[in-house]
Amino acid sequence: MSDVDVDIVNASEGAGGDKLPRSVVKVATVVVLGTIMAILDTTIVAVALDTLAKDFHVSVSTIQWVTTGYLLALAVVIPVSGWAVHRLGAKPVYIGSLVLFVLGSVLCGLAWSATALIVFRVLQGVGGGMIMPVGQTIMAQSAGPNRMSRVMALIGIPTLLGPILGPVVGGAIVTNFSWRWIFFVNVPIGIAAIIAAVRLLPKSTKDREHRFDLWGFLMLSPGLALLVYGLSQVGERGGFSSPTVLWSVLLGVVLIVGFVFRSLRAPEPLMDMGLFKRRNFSIASISIFLVGATLYAGMFLLPLYYQIVRGESPWVAGLLLAPQGIGAALVMTFAAKLSDKYGPRAVVPLGMILLAAGTLVYTQVSATSSYVVLTLALFVRGVGLGFGMMPVFAASYRGLRHDEVPRASTSTNILRQVGGSIGVAITAMVLQTQINSRFPHAGGKGLAGVGAVHLPPSVLESLAGAFATSFWWAFGMCALAIVPALFLPAKPAELADEDTPVILD
Repeated sequence: MSDVDVDIVNASEGAGGDKLPRSVVKVATVVVLGTIMAILDTTIVAVALDTLAKDFHVSVSTIQWVTTGYLLALAVVIPVSGWAVHRLGAKPVYIGSLVLFVLGSVLCGLAWSATALIVFRVLQGVGGGMIMPVGQTIMAQSAGPNRMSRVMALIGIPTLLGPILGPVVGGAIVTNFSWRWIFFVNVPIGIAAIIAAVRLLPKSTKDREHRFDLWGFLMLSPGLALLVYGLSQVGERGGFSSPTVLWSVLLGVVLIVGFVFRSLRAPEPLMDMGLFKRRNFSIASISIFLVGATLYAGMFLLPLYYQIVRGESPWVAGLLLAPQGIGAALVMTFAAKLSDKYGPRAVVPLGMILLAAGTLVYTQVSATSSYVVLTLALFVRGVGLGFGMMPVFAASYRGLRHDEVPRASTSTNILRQVGGSIGVAITAMVLQTQINSRFPHAGGKGLAGVGAVHLPPSVLESLAGAFATSFWWAFGMCALAIVPALFLPAKPAELADEDTPVILD
């Protein structure tokens, strides 16, 4: 029996039980500690942008790159994780990512200018971008295929709660302390995660035969960055006819298409396009992309709506986002068990429908919408995310060989992050375009040019209308996600594995 055979047999022992082995729980604890930092930092700055802009005496459009730069760094570095795991081993790569993330956090907290902060956020994103995929790889290899839904539910806690808790934690810090503690708060958690990883993670194997696809990296990473940058500039530049937007999007698409063609022929591509020949993986990947888009699009729009239209403080705006996290947390474990027992097709479509229904309410927001109705809608949206996200990630690993898991993890995390970046870019573009058309006197500056903090009711109502139109785009992403969910596997993992046995090396 080969080493891969032994790994899969050991990981699959006792898979029928509901209780996860202690060794798997230890590994999950380490991974969750690191993952929650990286996920929190995708949104923790959202409620502090206005404070940062005032402290550094720059416009909001400039300081937004504190968030955008981090997201782009996450997307750019993810393709490297699969190769790094093979070449260096999962444990050293995971520890190195944690160290880089903590270092970036310290530098961000010490930043002396907006430019310095943006640069340090990119450095932080380079570390954070590898934490999630490498952590998922470690978990997938430790748990085995038949426990994946339950294990992914554990990892899913920071994945879903991070974007929700980020604004809450960020709002509390900005209200009561210096904004610098938004970054310093990562340091003790990061140190604890590093110590736990050194002590608890199992030793990982290395394979120095794998080579780094430099040309693929030079096409994919700039391609993604240019595409997202171009989309984010549509509203500010006045449409797709702007040379900046046109050339950024066009060059980004050309580079991404070139990467796809190269990956189909390259012996060791950064992103294994051969995985997309697997029906389950392709369908799950589409769902992951769309869920990532609607999750981050909503998390971009909601804090702005509550602060700009409803006049809430960062702290209150963050609290108003909590129902989504509560809804997700309440059903996540239950959804994972249902997926294990009945198959993802019995669970995920329901989640996508609930996600769309909760988002639909926000397409009707006004300046006086009932907080009770909005809270219930956000709770329903959270329940939908709890039913929909982690079972989809687990389904993407179905039928894969042990050695394919790192490449699959890389691909799904690229798609989730790129989906989130594109979702934010599209909704930001729609929002800014709507505001510019409704308020010509803003001079094309979007929210920054609308006027004073205390706006008259007529202006607030018009602003609410701009947000409502933007939420229609987020709803469209949810509605699209229902379609691939209907084609996910209908059988639980054990039955599916019997019908389509895993090919071992």
